[in-house]
Amino acid sequence: MASPGGNIMPPDIIVNNPKLFFAGIAGVVLFAIGLSQLNSAVNAAQTNKDGDEKNPSLVKSLLVFCYSCFIKPHAPGAKGNQQEALESFYSSQAGVYDVTRKTLLKGREDMLALVAAQLQYKAEKDNDKKKRIWVDVGGGTGWNIEAMSEFVNVPEFFSSVYLVDFSPSLCEVARQRFARLGWTNVKVICKDARKFRLEDYENDLSLGERTPTRTPASYFSQKRPEHGGADLVTMSYSLSMIPDFYSVIDSLTSLLSPNGVMGVVDFYVQSKVDISFRNYTGGLIGRHVNFLGRTFWRAWFDLDRVALEPARRDYLEYRFGTVLTANSRNKTLGSIPYYIWLGCHKKPFSSSSLPHEIVERIDALATNSPSLYPANAKQNVTNALTRAVERTAPEIRSKAFDAAIQNLSANLPLPSFFYQNHHWRIYYDDQLKKHTQFNDEYIYAFTWEDSRVDERLLRLGADDVVLAITSAGDNILSYAMQSPARIHAIDLNPTQNHLLELKVASFTALPYEDFWKIFGEGKHPEFRSLLISKLSPHLSSRAFQYWLSNAEIFTKPSSRGLYDTGGSKHAIRIFRWISKVFGCRKAVRDLLSAKTLNEQREIWHNKIRPALLSPLVCNLVVSSEAFLWKALGVPKNQLAMIENDHANYCKNTPGANKGQDTRAHAIWHYMVNTLDPVVEQTHISADNPYYLICLEGKFSRKCHMDYLSQKAHERLSRPGAFDGLRIHTDEIDEVIARIMPGTLTVAVVMDSMDWFDPGSAAAASQITKLNRALKMGGRVLLRSSALTPWYIKEFESHGFQGKRVGNRIPGECIDRVNMYASCWICTKQENLPPPTPEMESSRERVGSVDMDESWSLS
Repeated sequence: MASPGGNIMPPDIIVNNPKLFFAGIAGVVLFAIGLSQLNSAVNAAQTNKDGDEKNPSLVKSLLVFCYSCFIKPHAPGAKGNQQEALESFYSSQAGVYDVTRKTLLKGREDMLALVAAQLQYKAEKDNDKKKRIWVDVGGGTGWNIEAMSEFVNVPEFFSSVYLVDFSPSLCEVARQRFARLGWTNVKVICKDARKFRLEDYENDLSLGERTPTRTPASYFSQKRPEHGGADLVTMSYSLSMIPDFYSVIDSLTSLLSPNGVMGVVDFYVQSKVDISFRNYTGGLIGRHVNFLGRTFWRAWFDLDRVALEPARRDYLEYRFGTVLTANSRNKTLGSIPYYIWLGCHKKPFSSSSLPHEIVERIDALATNSPSLYPANAKQNVTNALTRAVERTAPEIRSKAFDAAIQNLSANLPLPSFFYQNHHWRIYYDDQLKKHTQFNDEYIYAFTWEDSRVDERLLRLGADDVVLAITSAGDNILSYAMQSPARIHAIDLNPTQNHLLELKVASFTALPYEDFWKIFGEGKHPEFRSLLISKLSPHLSSRAFQYWLSNAEIFTKPSSRGLYDTGGSKHAIRIFRWISKVFGCRKAVRDLLSAKTLNEQREIWHNKIRPALLSPLVCNLVVSSEAFLWKALGVPKNQLAMIENDHANYCKNTPGANKGQDTRAHAIWHYMVNTLDPVVEQTHISADNPYYLICLEGKFSRKCHMDYLSQKAHERLSRPGAFDGLRIHTDEIDEVIARIMPGTLTVAVVMDSMDWFDPGSAAAASQITKLNRALKMGGRVLLRSSALTPWYIKEFESHGFQGKRVGNRIPGECIDRVNMYASCWICTKQENLPPPTPEMESSRERVGSVDMDESWSLS
């Protein structure tokens, strides 16, 4: 384990501050004067005989630490090898190692919790009760192994635990630790990790499942096997201290079992330039370290022979597949960069399938390919038949398949998506501008569509295949409660899909009360620990990174919680500000406490409406194009539709004031038609969660989204409840172009068609693709801010029949949200002619590369 320390301020701060500079010199002089006392402390710590010497005081421990790191010379030893170098550094501080590293070596508990969660998930999934083997490489004093007891019962969960370290002094401390604990299944091996062979200590490793035990006929014919018998391999702040790290990382592949997990935590520095074009790192959130930070930390750690060059982490990610990764900073000690990484074998192993079939099956999940296995059926189709069906089908491939082919042909690991426990999240390139434009922020923290109306209109069945925009995922979960065969959730904003992933993972892993706190109340003080120990096996690497970086949303005491985040928070904060300025905060609380509709109406008309719908607010705030987009997600083309409808109203309505044909009045009129009927006809605190969340910032046990009920949790937390879910991070056009024609039965596009420019062919192009993707009789459900949107004619000219199933008239609610002027279902009546070769050429396809050849390259 690494052991830097001392003053952690960058050198330019010291040089530019003369007082600090001379104070530092004085400190060094005083430190030198007390050298004899330090030596005495060191000798006392090394004695470690009886009484208090086994538990030296914190002051003594820090003195020993400072002496060993900054004053004691590193003697090369007679042989000049790595073991003597380690002993030179550790022998004087082995007895105080754990005391002095608690603050320095951050992330160890998190790494252990993550690997424990992975192992526990695999055991529950496979109903596997066998004990496991764990090898902790560079385990030092054994702190990691004892700390693992916070997450699993180490003596019962593992049949054998091997601590492999090259420092005799640290190994001796470890032996004393496990003797004290009475853990007989832990073996301390003082040995070069490159030479450690698990088969030398485990006699029951069977051929095929574990590392072969047969001794080669010749010394020169020895070849390490492709995989080994360790279910878990960990490295905690040891990789950065191994000079020949390439050979050590190579040796780990023959230790790890086919389905084993590997965990690493260590220091690092790296520029985003190095890794921005890699698709297999599992995400890059927080990975970049600026030039000054890279230069300073690398030089600082070099003093203690701790190497922070990027090659160590890069080679680790190259030799293994990435399951999860996270980048963080030790803010207690000058923001030292460190990372946590979980991996598995580079080539996926499966007891029932060959590697190329795993890639093809995952490809089928994304495209609705005919070779797709039923979600809840056993895999009873032979490999040969699977290949034959796939090759006779039209060459439609997912982007995941394309990425897999590119990586395999270059002998790179697959994107981390392929190594996840679930394949809900479809591969995407997070570095594309179309994804980065959202700046890692979702717009909607809750979905602004009435799921009750959707359920009544669609009446989904077991054979339905649904494509829908993700938004905050609430509608996707509502559809999942109806158990259709497949749901394709689509959103261009990665963070909207991160939010859906979090909800799905929470259904899968958490009891109802924890689920309710996170999504009902929007806050949970234990969210971070739940994320690491419970949710992590069910999240993609990028989603895990995102929520780990934003855990304070749920945990920070001063935070207002989940529903005060995202772009929609601006609308909620504006309302909060308006109600405060106009002195009606109490009126809002009274409205939420109203027991009857009449009481609610009275409070609205007398106290709240005059402020919220005042011309001043409308002119200065709500009619702002920037506010409408940032806070409500209303783009300019949709705004134009609202203005056009209002202009027609002013023109055709007798008695209407023609002078009020302005944007401000159009927005005011739209707000009146939206909000007045909601207050008049729906009891907000009892049955309108969409407005309750805006006013209160959280749901109540009485009033909430359908997916937040205990009944919904019981249904969606069942094993396999989300087997049919596919989460695509892309444009709708891109997804439906890669889905097998004629496989969708329902497409829910919300109000997205409002975003199209009437003067472009984009709407017609998407409608054409929807026609090809839908079965005959398939339906498109859409909402619009216009009473009769212009693009309905486009649907009707491209094989659909349009029918308005909801029409907002003044004084009436179209649904509990009442935000849209109309709701439509367009039903497919005829197939369009096949696409031309020019249309086909625009689709990205890979058809000439054979999967078996690709795997042979790796």
